[in-house]
Amino acid sequence: MKTKIILCFALGIFAVAFRSADGERFEVPVHWQKPTYDFRKNPLTGNTIALGRALFYDPILSRNNTISCASCHSQYSAFTHGDHALSHGIDDRIGTRNAPALMNLAWQRSFMRDGAINHLDMQALAPISNPTEMDENIAHVVAKLQATKAYPKLFYKAFGDSAISGEHTLKAIAQFMLTLVSSSAKYDSVMRKQAVFSQQERKGYLLFQIHCSACHTEPLFTNHAFMNNGLPVDTTLRDMGRFSITMNADDSLKFAVPTLRNIEFSYPYMHDGRFKRLSDVLHHYTAGVVQSSTLAKELKKPIALTSNEKVDIIAFLLTLTDKTFLFNPTFSFPPNMIEEAAKD
Repeated sequence: MKTKIILCFALGIFAVAFRSADGERFEVPVHWQKPTYDFRKNPLTGNTIALGRALFYDPILSRNNTISCASCHSQYSAFTHGDHALSHGIDDRIGTRNAPALMNLAWQRSFMRDGAINHLDMQALAPISNPTEMDENIAHVVAKLQATKAYPKLFYKAFGDSAISGEHTLKAIAQFMLTLVSSSAKYDSVMRKQAVFSQQERKGYLLFQIHCSACHTEPLFTNHAFMNNGLPVDTTLRDMGRFSITMNADDSLKFAVPTLRNIEFSYPYMHDGRFKRLSDVLHHYTAGVVQSSTLAKELKKPIALTSNEKVDIIAFLLTLTDKTFLFNPTFSFPPNMIEEAAKD
């Protein structure tokens, strides 16, 4: 299917949309940059998104059919693992990192805390094959899906072929994750001049622009870089971040800069979930940064904030909460979808 770029000015919310031949749209919010994802190689369709949604919530992807993608990426916690410092996987195994929040992935070039995966179409393969997460292999996943009554029909609707493949399985999951766009927070309404910040939120926004925006760049609130933010090394996990992928000393202790969108709901914070509160995070940046050779240059000089200024910044960060995203029914578990497909 050929993907077309069309202009859309409805309500002033979306500037550009990518539309597939069946009319499925991927809308880019106004003033946002063009996505990095190449929709021509995996054009969105309604049936493929629906299939990806079913797979995202189905524990059939794991070795013993107990763990789904949603087990560690819950919609109500911004598609992360709320309250858990480290992800929990199959047989109650504990992972080594905090599950990252999933949103606005079409603008992201690499995935995982250390950038181990460089394409969204391959991302799901990492947790499926990880022994502490799903502990499965894609060939066996395909065999299990093929043996069901429902999935061959769903794959046929999505790809025109009831013979299930690993490529189509991963691409379907990617299509669902592409739809997880968060762009309807109070902050967005203010930027569209449909709302205004309170006095405290405005103060926090100005402080944020001075002290935080170099790394958490608007409107996505990440610069998609890997940076050392001065955390003391966890003496148990000894996680060296991106260094474990590149084996380059310059990447030691560097982790992907996370988005701050929906940060109110995506706690605990940092790659190892060591901080439970936003106040803990701000305390780290003002009093806990460890100097090292790979420390981000933005943190070389101490950040000075008063107690009131910290509260103001948190007030601004709360304007990044997007309840439309957090409670969007099209992102939630698809009730009866598999059962209905099996009956057809």
